[in-house]
Amino acid sequence: MTISEESLALLDDLNSRLASESIFIEPASDEGLVPCYSLITEILDLIPAETPGRAALASLHGVLDGMLTSASSFNAETAAQLKAGVAALPALLTSLREGAPAVTASEDAPAPVAAPAPVPAPAAAPTVATAAPVSTDSAQAQADIEPDEMLDLNLEENAELLTEFHAEALDHLQQIESALLVLDSTPGDRDALNGLFRSFHTLKGVAGFLRLSPMNRLAHEVESLLDLARNDKLRLTSPIITEILRSQDALVAMVGQITQALEHGHLPDKIVPVGHLIVRVRYFVQGGDSGESQAVEPCEIHEMPKNQEVPLPGPASESPAVKTAASSTVRVNTEKLDSLVDVVGELVIVQSQLQESARGLDVDGSPLSRNLGQLGRITKDLQLTAMSLRMVPIKPTFQRMERLVRDLSREFGKDVVFETSGEETEIDRTVVEEIVDPLVHMVRNSLDHGLETPEQREKAGKSRQGAMRLAAYHEGSNLVIELSDDGRGINRERVLAKAREKGLVAPNVTPTPDEIVELIFHPGFSTAEKVTSVSGRGVGMDVVRRNIERLRGNIEVTTEEGKGTVFRVRLPLTTAIIDGLLVRVGEDRFILPAIMVQVALRPVRGALTTIQGSGEVLNHRGRLLPLHRLHRRFGIQNAVTEPTEGIVVIVEAATGTYALLVDELLNKQEVVIKNLGAYLQNLPGVAGGAILGDGTIALILDPAGVAAAA
Repeated sequence: MTISEESLALLDDLNSRLASESIFIEPASDEGLVPCYSLITEILDLIPAETPGRAALASLHGVLDGMLTSASSFNAETAAQLKAGVAALPALLTSLREGAPAVTASEDAPAPVAAPAPVPAPAAAPTVATAAPVSTDSAQAQADIEPDEMLDLNLEENAELLTEFHAEALDHLQQIESALLVLDSTPGDRDALNGLFRSFHTLKGVAGFLRLSPMNRLAHEVESLLDLARNDKLRLTSPIITEILRSQDALVAMVGQITQALEHGHLPDKIVPVGHLIVRVRYFVQGGDSGESQAVEPCEIHEMPKNQEVPLPGPASESPAVKTAASSTVRVNTEKLDSLVDVVGELVIVQSQLQESARGLDVDGSPLSRNLGQLGRITKDLQLTAMSLRMVPIKPTFQRMERLVRDLSREFGKDVVFETSGEETEIDRTVVEEIVDPLVHMVRNSLDHGLETPEQREKAGKSRQGAMRLAAYHEGSNLVIELSDDGRGINRERVLAKAREKGLVAPNVTPTPDEIVELIFHPGFSTAEKVTSVSGRGVGMDVVRRNIERLRGNIEVTTEEGKGTVFRVRLPLTTAIIDGLLVRVGEDRFILPAIMVQVALRPVRGALTTIQGSGEVLNHRGRLLPLHRLHRRFGIQNAVTEPTEGIVVIVEAATGTYALLVDELLNKQEVVIKNLGAYLQNLPGVAGGAILGDGTIALILDPAGVAAAA
């Protein structure tokens, strides 16, 4: 019997938390029931099954489970049993550490008591025994189905318990989806199956305790189905997994209603139907045909209002150790977190101003100089720590794409292997929220346009199974997300023909291969021959680029016809700080996002010309780039007017590549982005502002906006 040091450390932490929770246990009260139940569940997950003394803890867990199911409070016996179990736990952990038999509760401790006789949870449907195969319309499968009802939160009485349950439910729902996707590709994975069962079991128990009848009923039925699979009486086929995923979707919708109630006080006003899902689950429990040919009716959440969509749940936990580590975190309101980051940003600015002021005092080597240096180091560490608090793994987003690929590949009749890498790569919370829609568009596009059907791939000499890969990694101060496929690639001739047909390219113009690929990002552009549920409407890749650039990122495409396509998205790690190129125009200073800057140069006179109807252009390596003079755009006096005496910065944006005339390049530095307020919010060509070390303000420019305004 062995157990890792990491698991022992986690058990010590859980033991301390359980001891703290048990202090509040009193007869005739249910305070502490839910957290104690959850903590003991996690402890049992970590303790090996053959450990002496574990059975007593499992018996205590069963008592608490019965109390949750029957919505009972502690009585004198159950309170004493819980406290005795908590008191015996340190000895059990000591035996695990030493490998010796565990010492259980003292002899004078109260003997284990039976769980209170379970009272049927509100509207809970009875478990249906395995029976002969029946049709989906069978009265047997639909027997005893309660009418669908609205979620009754009883918010005034249950607010605190709902808050605890909400956080725990989000984690369990994420674990459920993760486990189901594992089982879809590896049906025999026992760890995934056991974790899936535990999540539904916990959701059922706590939902019953809180009298959340629809959640309790649905989780109860799925738990019965999974119990058969755990006991090898049922094989989880793809249709069954699809049905469980739909049940999870319904639970997500109901947790979304709890989110709205807790955060905004909006009580549920729509019914999330579960009856039809229970019918399907019972059908499989009763031995109904679960073969791949079985048709499954779609599960729809009726009339769910837009404002009740639930945010993507937190990161999934793949093992008890990871799950326990996640549970030791502290949940902080995002407004408080953003406020902290803002305050730290102000501190960074003040520290820079102090350093700038000290330079004029000639204090090198003095105590003031040393103190300022120490303040600078502390401020930098504080800034990095504050920014790291905003960072979250991109794994939940990748998992969502995996679910999307699973569903769409079946809809399109395509066999796809989906791989991910770099899931633990971290990115700013606001960035990860905004990147979901672009990724959805890209995944749909690759599945619909990029990957061929098995028959088409076979004719092309490829394997029938297509491959898609989603990867994330850090590159400097940026995050790179790559979506690649081994499909047909982009047919440049077809794209060019479609562009000429739409009047986007003149008949006498021959674009370069890269320029042809860029045409797919033009608004309204589509090469789809027919309109489907996911393509053909001309809405997609232009939205992708626009959303990515709103995050101050960019997107590149690499494609080879017949071999596949790679979409590469480059994003800043955070939206609060950017790498900027500081430039001077007259007496004013501006910041250009470094990610958009290609090159800076002093042009020769022969590279400049004026084209009728297009204005000034710069011939840069054979390309004619529009030249924009910032001193004209912002009405700046005493600036360089002759390009050959100034500096031209070449910048790349979604709408094209431009040349910006400035007087001088000053330096490259990280700057804290500041909002300009409502009055200057929509100033064309300006993305924000930053306070420099000397206390002056520099505008952060949006090159595409500058060009559009000109």
